[in-house]
Amino acid sequence: MRRSEGRPNEGRCGEGRHTEGRHSEARRGIREDRGAASILVLATGLVLVLVGAAGSAVGAARIARHQARVAADFGALAGGVHAIEGEAAACAVARRYVEANSAAMTGCTVTGREIVVATAVPLGFLPANAEAAARAGPVTDPLER
Repeated sequence: MRRSEGRPNEGRCGEGRHTEGRHSEARRGIREDRGAASILVLATGLVLVLVGAAGSAVGAARIARHQARVAADFGALAGGVHAIEGEAAACAVARRYVEANSAAMTGCTVTGREIVVATAVPLGFLPANAEAAARAGPVTDPLER
């Protein structure tokens, strides 16, 4: 085959039959990878959202636990002052303090001059409660001395 009979660019450097094969293989590789970065960015974003949601749930649980403890402590201290008046009076005062701290009183028992108050606080968007209990009363019975 003579030079004039072949393809017009066959004899020039970089434009022959072999070079076309290499360029088309490179282009084919680029076409196969097209869109992979988008999927990687979406997957990374999803992981970040899930980590953020988990952190938010842990934070909400810790806050609710602290709120339940504070409400139980206040309820027990307020009810402890009235423990000598009986369980009904002491638990009524304790309930007022617990509810003022945005908690629900789940239990109240008075034994002698000691009161135990149990509270629960909902965890917001999670279907669970943070629970706490507190005791108030004398450390030792002064009548035993």
